[in-house]
Amino acid sequence: MEQFNGVKVFSATLARNREELGEKVTQWLQRNPNCKIVDMKVVQSSDREFHCISIVLFYNEVLS
Repeated sequence: MEQFNGVKVFSATLARNREELGEKVTQWLQRNPNCKIVDMKVVQSSDREFHCISIVLFYNEVLS
């Protein structure tokens, strides 16, 4: 993995929020064009009642 200077975590437990998670990531990327993604992890965890998904972005913030 390349070196990075920032991490952004998106997570959701409710079904509707999980369905919208990709759109939230896209919106964040559009609002932060100075961030170059160097790696990404998708993590799922669950118990008997709840399912959580997390998208973790590792990025380099390019300073002007």
